[in-house]
Amino acid sequence: MANKPSPTGFPPPSGLAAIPRSIWTLGLVSLFMDTSSELIHSLLPVFLVSVLGASAVSVGVIEGIAEATASITKVFSGALSDYLGKRKLLTVMGYSLAAFSKPLFPLAGSVGWVFTARFIDRIGKGIRGAPRDALIGEIAPLSLRGASYGLRQSLDTVGAFTGPLLAMTLMALLAGDIRMVFWVAVIPGFIAVVILILGVKEPTTFRPSSPTKAPIRAAEIRQMGTPYGWLLGVAAGLSLARFSEAFLVLRAENMGLAHALIPLVMVVMNIAYALSAYPAGKLSDLMNRWIILATGFIILIAADIVLALATDIWDVMAGVVLWGLHMGLTQGLLSALVADVTSPKLRGTAFGVFHLITGVGALSASFIAGLLWEGYGPMATFLAGAGFATLSLLLAAIAATKIP
Repeated sequence: MANKPSPTGFPPPSGLAAIPRSIWTLGLVSLFMDTSSELIHSLLPVFLVSVLGASAVSVGVIEGIAEATASITKVFSGALSDYLGKRKLLTVMGYSLAAFSKPLFPLAGSVGWVFTARFIDRIGKGIRGAPRDALIGEIAPLSLRGASYGLRQSLDTVGAFTGPLLAMTLMALLAGDIRMVFWVAVIPGFIAVVILILGVKEPTTFRPSSPTKAPIRAAEIRQMGTPYGWLLGVAAGLSLARFSEAFLVLRAENMGLAHALIPLVMVVMNIAYALSAYPAGKLSDLMNRWIILATGFIILIAADIVLALATDIWDVMAGVVLWGLHMGLTQGLLSALVADVTSPKLRGTAFGVFHLITGVGALSASFIAGLLWEGYGPMATFLAGAGFATLSLLLAAIAATKIP
């Protein structure tokens, strides 16, 4: 059926053109901030070990504490955005904090400075994550919710591979001066904040909680209902199946990829991720989201099997591409499902709890993967991932029957 003409006489926009401008703006904000972050993070382990003399254990502790901090902060920021009714304000605060942490990296003269910078950066990520995701749920039309989350995720992931590519290019142009590369990373971080302040309007689609009540209440979390509980279970299962992408890098190194080319692993993965996230989200607006989510689980199982049985670097890269595709088919859809099953007044809290559960699951998965890698080798790690993914797929099949 053809689109009805708009009052202006022209057909209404469709596809990407139909997605609200504020969604595009939030996507560009993610792109610039992720470019800034990945410019630093792709070189940070080398900087810590080679320049500051840190141990590998120190690197692990810094990253573990940083990610745990982000996960915990998301719960409180999401609930606070429900309580205040100010999702944009908290989103701006989170991105601003991350931007102001960036100059600390090139100025760092010790491991303690880097730890402080990473801690501030992850608090910023924690503050912005849940309010931003709730904000998208309120800006996006219901018929474009999956496409909107997918678009934001795609643009975010463009930054995730642009950053490492820029890092490799700048390292060549600046004769390996890591601190100068870190200074360049400051620029896109502040651009992201300016775009956010000027380009996004706060919708007034819900009323904040009563100021006489606490921001987080157990009764309200229970009020989210059984569908939300099932969705959390599926997300937790997937998190246990999906350990850190650092193990993809280790697998490539294990197969003999030169150190200078190691960043290509993340570039390839994120290109596959970016190219699939929006189409998956758009498709989920036209059919059952759970079918696409299950497809993502199946692709993750395939990725793990390919990586477990890899005999050369081309096998590893094939597994990396599959890994990126599964990310594109699951991440945006899980966010859209959270928005589907929660009311606007509790959506920030719902996203906060969701991010906490998935963050704890990811940390647990990486710990288990590391133990298996050390004790039994790469094959055991990826076969275990395939096993967890299979169990998660079965849980998702059950959950799909429980969620209307």
